[in-house]
Amino acid sequence: MNYRRLGRSGLKVSEISLGSWLTFGKSVDKETAVKTIQKAYELGVNFFDSANVYERGEGERVMAVALKPFPRESYVITTKAFWPMGDGPNDRGLSRKHVFEQVHASLKRMKLDYIDIFYCHRYDPETPVDETLRTIDDLIRQGKILYAGVSEWTAAQIREALHVADKYLLDRIVVNQPQYNMLYRYIEEEIIPLCEENGIAQVVFSPLAQGVLTGKYKRGQIPQDSRAAKDDINMFIGKFLEEQVLEKVERLERVAKELNMSLSTLALAWVLRQDNVASALVGASRPEQIEENVKASGVHLSQEVIEKIEEILAS
Repeated sequence: MNYRRLGRSGLKVSEISLGSWLTFGKSVDKETAVKTIQKAYELGVNFFDSANVYERGEGERVMAVALKPFPRESYVITTKAFWPMGDGPNDRGLSRKHVFEQVHASLKRMKLDYIDIFYCHRYDPETPVDETLRTIDDLIRQGKILYAGVSEWTAAQIREALHVADKYLLDRIVVNQPQYNMLYRYIEEEIIPLCEENGIAQVVFSPLAQGVLTGKYKRGQIPQDSRAAKDDINMFIGKFLEEQVLEKVERLERVAKELNMSLSTLALAWVLRQDNVASALVGASRPEQIEENVKASGVHLSQEVIEKIEEILAS
């Protein structure tokens, strides 16, 4: 496993990280989830991602159980806040009250003294950015959070956060967590250049496009036991299952075979070709999947291969 610095910080994270969205505490039983997380750790993964909203804290609890046998200093764990955690008017967003309460609730669920990275799970138009960043800065000073990050913020919103942090001498964000893969590339135009300039790394989720870039979905075929077949999940994957997209995936799979690697390895290596990407955040429902995913760490794609991929994606 290779490790990269997280933005301008001194923190080093594994190129492949493991997340718990849609898996741990939900579609994967606890025993399998624990085995998968522990297998990832054994393979060199030191970066584990969760959020308070993942099954109302159950994702965090499962992650905590799995990581308990290992030295706390040997892994990096994250959580987030923004989405509703209750029915009350203050049970959501990025107000000082909600962030403060959710950080403490996450620490309690995970039985931790501190969270390595805390993400603002989305931008909150109803809370001043200075209120949110001041709260996170206070929690950093208290030793309950080590680093601050955001998820799916626009370039303008990230720029605002940087300005506010500098104006009030608050801890700057060092990481952004956006969706990014061969089929969804919006961060390349504005967000990556802005973040490179300001020492902010990308930790990208859905690098395999909800599993489409593993090659398991063929035109006109959706496996019954797949994520796409589940009504409460397929709304996230639908955009990747169009005929035109799957035709590109088939062509990409042929490129991978020519290189004697799986399509998932090719897709993850392609994401990691970006120096600004510190880690590709994968989901895994069984240990064999994480064993396959970690093969992408350290894989270098030649310029010729990258150009061939670009030609396919642009067609």
